[in-house]
Amino acid sequence: MFVCSLLSSFLLVVSVLAAPATVTNPNKSESPATSVAFKGFDWGDLRNILCELAIAKNFCPRAPADGLNILTPIGTARGTFASGANRFAVRYASANRWAPSTVATTWQFPNGASDPSTMPLACPQPQMDSSSYSEDCLSMVLYVPTFLHKDSKAPVMVWIHGGSFVTGSVLNAGLDGSKLAMATGSIVVVIQYRLGALGFLGPESNLGAKDVVNALHFLKDNIGPFGGDGSKITLAGQSSGANMIRALLAAPSAQPLFRSASLHSDPMGYGFLTPSVRQDLVNSFLEKIQCSASDTSCLNSASLNSIVDATSSVNDNGQSINAAAGIGEPIRVVRDGSFITSPLDSTAPFPHVNKPLLISTVKNEATVTVYSMFGSPTPNSAFLPVCDAILGPNRTDTIISSDVYPQNKLSDGSEDSRIVLEDVGTDQMWRCPSWTFARNWVQNGGRAFVGVYTLGATYPSNEGFSICSQDGQVCHEDDIEIVFGTVSNPTSSQTALINEVQARYRAFLNSGDPNAPGLSPWQASTSTITPLNLGGVGIISTEACDPSFWGAAVPFDYQIFGL
Repeated sequence: MFVCSLLSSFLLVVSVLAAPATVTNPNKSESPATSVAFKGFDWGDLRNILCELAIAKNFCPRAPADGLNILTPIGTARGTFASGANRFAVRYASANRWAPSTVATTWQFPNGASDPSTMPLACPQPQMDSSSYSEDCLSMVLYVPTFLHKDSKAPVMVWIHGGSFVTGSVLNAGLDGSKLAMATGSIVVVIQYRLGALGFLGPESNLGAKDVVNALHFLKDNIGPFGGDGSKITLAGQSSGANMIRALLAAPSAQPLFRSASLHSDPMGYGFLTPSVRQDLVNSFLEKIQCSASDTSCLNSASLNSIVDATSSVNDNGQSINAAAGIGEPIRVVRDGSFITSPLDSTAPFPHVNKPLLISTVKNEATVTVYSMFGSPTPNSAFLPVCDAILGPNRTDTIISSDVYPQNKLSDGSEDSRIVLEDVGTDQMWRCPSWTFARNWVQNGGRAFVGVYTLGATYPSNEGFSICSQDGQVCHEDDIEIVFGTVSNPTSSQTALINEVQARYRAFLNSGDPNAPGLSPWQASTSTITPLNLGGVGIISTEACDPSFWGAAVPFDYQIFGL
């Protein structure tokens, strides 16, 4: 009794000494956690270590709901209170240039920072000031609900940003996960990985995708003390982030690391690259930086600026380097036969699967692509040559001879072929291949819930396109801030959709099913796709995506090029 009493008294003293020097104030945007240090010794670490001893656990209270000092298996994590949740930024892995990354073995702030409020620098990428990125970029940000404690066993949602595998970071607009974490009762984690040539055109393929695998290993091993459950990880991502998730669904080594996934606007029509197509892109990249594949010294000493510039060149000219690379996302993951072993499409036997998936697109996926090419209305006569240039004469002839895409006209009688080009592009690259994928998935053992966002919030990158702000128009990326609940001044309709989507995510993260009391039924897909109308009323037309049309009469790119 005396020993226990003495230990209890000692722990009480240590707890007092180690209490944060500042109290979290929810009215401030951030409040760094600090602990009392004595002659260089961190009493907070001592308290955490003692409280983990079996004999001491009964004397130590659980960490407070707003606890910002968390003892993990690899050290103490320190965070900040930001936007309503506790936020922790950490380096999850490190890597030498052109080499596979290795999982971090100590808890460190990103980029050598000492302030827990510091956010990570982005991975090197075009169209960004070099002071904003670093090759030391394998970081993630955790958003932890204030009500969790280490025994909560909450699900974990890992978000993978878009950007065509060449741009993007955890600081992308709308990716503050605080509100999403609080609404879903989950830990939301936003990660970044090596982009462009550094992630995908080096001597070894798929380094960027393997970075994501290491991020999942890091979370599985370290998420418990935050109140998360490493066996309840769901991957979610948009555009190339969704493409990355589909690649991990095709990677046997990644399967034990997550149990479900949500794919937003995956441009599935492209398919994965083959090694030969990738090699053509690599050769072009090497030519730009004036290095040979075997000259390790040259590759390692190439300036970061030259690598970023060469990445931009390959990305802009990918289709001319090899037509199979496509226009919008030429630098991407590779089905190498070892890490990624299946195309997960209609070109090869589909493997047995078992994970539940959410698969969604937005109503007007191709609007920005089309309106970037044509800034003003174009006559209907332009449809044939434009479609022919993108899809080739055979597919164009089939489309024109069908009645699926009638030549549209504006209500004032003027012509604008951009309207039908947008319809074709949305179906060809996003909607119809996604529905084909869903059919394959459920026919081979998995569950899939398909939806279409018919309401969104104009994403900052779309603000230069006035059409994206028109009622009824939902452009690529316009679902992101709906999911995260980060819409600025949302309308009542947007607020209702945010609440619905986050409620569905809460259900899905916990059970693998997005249905919950008070929500309209979301039917699981079968061989027949019945998409949920997200943000609107009425049935989503499935005529254009009939499997006898797209994927059969009109092949997808991955079928045309044998990807």
